[in-house]
Amino acid sequence: MTLQHYLVISAILFTLGIFAVLTRRNAISILMGIELILNSCNLNFAAFSRFMTPADISGQIIAIFGIVLAAAEAAVFLAIILAIYREFGSIRPNEVDTLKG
Repeated sequence: MTLQHYLVISAILFTLGIFAVLTRRNAISILMGIELILNSCNLNFAAFSRFMTPADISGQIIAIFGIVLAAAEAAVFLAIILAIYREFGSIRPNEVDTLKG
């Protein structure tokens, strides 16, 4: 596979992620869209590192950092979603209209 193949796959993942974030009404689906966007960025980092500077692994290290960041983001987001569900009984973002506890 060439660099262009990886970039096309990354662009498809990014487009699907943006589509999921903009069109979904469920907070969990929005989280999955954000994860797709982060994965496409990680794929770009790893692909450019592999094809532009084969001896340098900084792109792979940044991609691993991005994966760790995505895992932490998912844990925090799911905790927030659980708190919202306990408070409002729904996880639809447009139904949550108050920040008072």
